[in-house]
Amino acid sequence: MDPGKYKHYCTVEAPAEGQDEVGQPVTGWVPFKKFWADIRGAAGLETVRADAEMSIRKVSIRTRYRTDITAAMRVVCGGVTYNIKAVLPDTVDKKHLDLACEVAT
Repeated sequence: MDPGKYKHYCTVEAPAEGQDEVGQPVTGWVPFKKFWADIRGAAGLETVRADAEMSIRKVSIRTRYRTDITAAMRVVCGGVTYNIKAVLPDTVDKKHLDLACEVAT
């Protein structure tokens, strides 16, 4: 399959659900879907949180239109984890889906 303008092969991960063998809640992430995407660097900023300076890198991840990705999920691509902050579908033409993300720290 020719990915065209989508050059990055990524994985969407969903929060793990359920319990382990002793009844404790399972925490972590499980693979949900693999997809081709175009990752665009949107902006970076520095801020102070809890008396520590930190940088935040925001990106936009575009993929083909789909309806099964939510803001509770995250994207892993090229060894970098991106927390999804907003899911922005193309509701008119239904050609693409944009994910507003921040690099996880």
